[in-house]
Amino acid sequence: MHRPRPTLESVARRAGVSRATVSRVVNGSTKVGEDSREAVLSAIQELGYIPNQAARSLVTQRTDSFALVLPEEPGRVFSDDRFFPGVVRGVSQELEAADKQLVLMMARSAASRDRIERFALARHVDGVMVASMHGADPLPAALARMGIPVVCNERVPGPASPPYVGVDNAAGAALAVEHLIRSGRTRVATVAGPQDMVAGMDRLSGYRAALDGARLAAHVAVGDFTQESGAVAMRELLDREPRLDGVFVASDLMAIGVLRALRLAGRRVPDDVAVVGFDDIEPARYTEPPLTTVRQPIGGIGRRLARQLLRLTAGESIEPALVLPTELVIRESA
Repeated sequence: MHRPRPTLESVARRAGVSRATVSRVVNGSTKVGEDSREAVLSAIQELGYIPNQAARSLVTQRTDSFALVLPEEPGRVFSDDRFFPGVVRGVSQELEAADKQLVLMMARSAASRDRIERFALARHVDGVMVASMHGADPLPAALARMGIPVVCNERVPGPASPPYVGVDNAAGAALAVEHLIRSGRTRVATVAGPQDMVAGMDRLSGYRAALDGARLAAHVAVGDFTQESGAVAMRELLDREPRLDGVFVASDLMAIGVLRALRLAGRRVPDDVAVVGFDDIEPARYTEPPLTTVRQPIGGIGRRLARQLLRLTAGESIEPALVLPTELVIRESA
């Protein structure tokens, strides 16, 4: 037999309070005594009452929804790059724990950025997280000018970056290169990431700083964080300097391509060329040989992104820059 859907009135009767009190609790009002609040919450759980989200939004001016914007093509987001699912998983876990909804959006073109700006301006979400930015992306600044809470996963180049959660890419790259140098490698190259992205720029800076400290020459090729680009860049480096004995690769995904290119060129890893990647994605454990890499907490980035945005939308102050540490994970490739 079909049971009628619980209403505000039935919750009020079960809790022994007025309908107005139930409404205040559902809408997050602080003007309710603790005993009454507990009684209402208990009645809601017992009856299985589901608040009307549209009505609640009208009262609170909140949607309880948050957007995660990825300025990438869908083909890139849904590729074998584990950064994106790792960040999405971390964000969704944190929002789910807070009983909030996630809206996932891609913004690789001016038209898509305009669409997201209109979506946010219409207050369909309470705040926005922006990850994987290219260059001085105008979207975070545009959202901030509209008064929309925004947190990024990297600093935005320029004088006034919105709050961001990132990792110490330069320090992580330096760790990798210093490890190669300590192991006796003197011709250390890098396959750098895209130079319109903060992660790509900072990892290249860390590589150069470590080489400068050891007074060694730099050998640089640039990839786009894909396996194919890693293989192409490695072939380019070998053509320019066949005596290379070490390579720091700015992502594990590119490092998989590097390992393949070295194998096809007849170079043994690590005997002839030692290889260190960056990210510590799951497949890095199963390459041949297993990949030495720099671990960054990808899931932790997502969780901190969501946590910072939740605090910001609640009116709390947050750190303008939250930089998470990296660590070197040594395996057989170096």
